[in-house]
Amino acid sequence: MSEHRAKTVQEYIDETPVWADGTQVSETPMTSMQWRIWSLATAGKFFEGLVVFMTGVALPLIAIEFHAGATEKGLVGAASLFGILIGATLLGGLADRFGRKQMFIFEMALFTAFLVAVTTCNSFPWLIFYLFGMGMALGCDYPTAHMVISESIPSSIRGRLVLSAFGFQAVGALVGTAVGFLILRSSGAVGDWRIMYGTAIVPAVLVTAGRFFVTQSSHWLVAQGRIAEAEREVERLLRRQPSYPKRVVLLRAIEAEAVVAGKPPAKKADAGGYAKLFTKKKNRRATILASVPWFLQDLGTYGIGIFTPVILTTALGKTNEHARNLAEVVHSTMQAAKGAALIDVLLIVGIVAAVLLVDRVGRIRLQVGGFLGCAAGLFIAALSTYQPEGVLKTLLIFAGFMLFNFMTNLGPNAMTYLLAGEVFPTKVRGIGAGFAASFAKIGAVATAFLFPILLKDIGTATLLYALVVTSLIGAGVTWRFGIETKGLNLEKLDVEEPA
Repeated sequence: MSEHRAKTVQEYIDETPVWADGTQVSETPMTSMQWRIWSLATAGKFFEGLVVFMTGVALPLIAIEFHAGATEKGLVGAASLFGILIGATLLGGLADRFGRKQMFIFEMALFTAFLVAVTTCNSFPWLIFYLFGMGMALGCDYPTAHMVISESIPSSIRGRLVLSAFGFQAVGALVGTAVGFLILRSSGAVGDWRIMYGTAIVPAVLVTAGRFFVTQSSHWLVAQGRIAEAEREVERLLRRQPSYPKRVVLLRAIEAEAVVAGKPPAKKADAGGYAKLFTKKKNRRATILASVPWFLQDLGTYGIGIFTPVILTTALGKTNEHARNLAEVVHSTMQAAKGAALIDVLLIVGIVAAVLLVDRVGRIRLQVGGFLGCAAGLFIAALSTYQPEGVLKTLLIFAGFMLFNFMTNLGPNAMTYLLAGEVFPTKVRGIGAGFAASFAKIGAVATAFLFPILLKDIGTATLLYALVVTSLIGAGVTWRFGIETKGLNLEKLDVEEPA
């Protein structure tokens, strides 16, 4: 086979090099550019985990400074998540129009600007707006970062690397909780919440600068008919020592579809739009699979994640609603933060297990099993509310939440993100993944806003039982509409009905 035969973008990316002396390597090696893209894409998930979960530690201090009640606390928790919803809806699909790289840079610059604004804010309404703005930037990152990775790496390791990047959400959650705890421990002032958010400014600036030096998605360039640019970007992406491939010759989009499908070239399809997600049967199925389980998963993940410190103090009977001074509030918050950090460690353990198993077990089985495990963990935590204060009560709630965190990152929290960027054709991948993320964040916003209110009105046990039910529904929907994408060449989704 001639190296100069015209090929598709993914054929070049998946190709196993044969060196000049005839030596063939056992697997496709990642280039330095591919690793750069991956590392910079991890930042968006890290910052999401950092600021969203840090909010749980900062919330008591924000409540003191702005005299916030249950409704205002709900607004603080929901603001960034509502921003993610709007950002994924309004900005996520723009990567299909303006390019993956352009939005990859823009979203991080936008996040940095709002992050700076949060740290200098002295007004509660403006705080909510700035938190919303940060979330909007992170919402754009949901589909864009996934596409930047998945359209640049070999199919055989796509699942592991996308999930590894997603796993930095758990790292960010743990770091955010730990940073909040350390700042409280060293100072204990009401305004410490600003310092917590401020710790992310310098890293965000560096990541924004780094994203200027990555390649554009060649898949997207080919879909736009910009073949010469796509060839140059593939060459940059796959630059190795020794050089391989020496020359890149790409098929046009229609030719590539014909090669993948094994059929004569078809007429070029109209540009994608939101209607495309529902008019074609395969797109409609993909939309349901990508959106509904993610919505159900977010009901639990963000509610439990943001309010773990509050739930722990409530369930363990250590709520201090009438703290006499700031020191008592800080002490209570620090104790809850330590418990939350211990539980958050299981998020990292779960994502590590997902990375190891995703390309062996498959996406659908892990998502179904993960939902069932989440239901079991929440049920165990709910049982703790019937126990008197003591060792058994503490054991049940920690065991339940730790099982929930492990299973959500082994299954639905990781798999919904991965599937949303894989099950749609190239022309509507940005819109499809953006729609799925925004639909999911309706659940996240609802649970973040309503959690403190419902905890007060219906109690911890009833709330946890409700989340058990939503987890079971998530398992059923995943099984019914499942599309397994393990090891699948994404170009096949442009022309084939997936199994």
